[in-house]
Amino acid sequence: MDRFDEMQVFVAVVQQGSLAGAARVLQRSPPVITRTLNALEARFGTTLIERTTRQLAPTETGWQLFEQARQLLADYQSALDSAHHSGMHGLLRITAPVMCGRRHVMPLVNAFLQQRAEIQIELILHDSYQDLIENGLDIAVRIGALQDSSMVARKVGDVRSMLVASPAYLQQAGEPSHPAELSRHALVTGVRHTREWRFMQDLRVRITPRLRVNDIASQLDALRNGQGIGRLLSYQVIDDLQSGALVRLLPEWEPAPLPVNLVAQRVKNMAPKVRRFWDFALEALPPRLSLADEFLKQDCNS
Repeated sequence: MDRFDEMQVFVAVVQQGSLAGAARVLQRSPPVITRTLNALEARFGTTLIERTTRQLAPTETGWQLFEQARQLLADYQSALDSAHHSGMHGLLRITAPVMCGRRHVMPLVNAFLQQRAEIQIELILHDSYQDLIENGLDIAVRIGALQDSSMVARKVGDVRSMLVASPAYLQQAGEPSHPAELSRHALVTGVRHTREWRFMQDLRVRITPRLRVNDIASQLDALRNGQGIGRLLSYQVIDDLQSGALVRLLPEWEPAPLPVNLVAQRVKNMAPKVRRFWDFALEALPPRLSLADEFLKQDCNS
């Protein structure tokens, strides 16, 4: 037992007036309390508490030590409370992909700020990878395989990569019945597209986009306006699928879902404000993501 613990035991014995009372308060056995008090007196080389069969009474030296030890423990608790209180203040920096952040993370931020007026949040929505350490970020929402295994991650859901097109385009160009038929269609992709799209059964189809756009919202506009077939993530197209503005194509060929993870530098010894939002998001994100997934499963089976 360290010397700080000895001070706790000594103060508890004096305050409770008995070894048994100190044992109850500190949730330790009476023999441990006795040994600790004996060790403390041995270190001081004097009796600190006179013991009789009826009562305990601090000696003059014991009273002096009690006053100093009590103040020491009070100061220590005050320092802990102050550190915890300050840890619940200040700026919390979070990042997420743009449309995922708008749809799923921003509602969480709004709800969290309603509960925690003492915390400020900076939400960085960006579709490119944002390094937590390099950019001074506390928490990230990541979609797909994680690049940094040193980060702490908790899975909160899945998203799907799916082909979509407008009813007008499909009426004009026809609906593909197999991924190999995509070579005959106009395709809309991002600027940093791959040269091929992968599907179930390790099928790979080489693609030549007719339109490339570096913005998801603009890609969606082009698809709604009948410019071709695009491949986007489920949370990016769910509203258009529900409204009928876009149609899901070849769901039986879609690749395996991509995991959605909540990521932080560490969980142990997190700052209180970071831990509070981490726990909040771990509880709130899975239901939000699962609602969209349930709709997509129904759509696939309909």
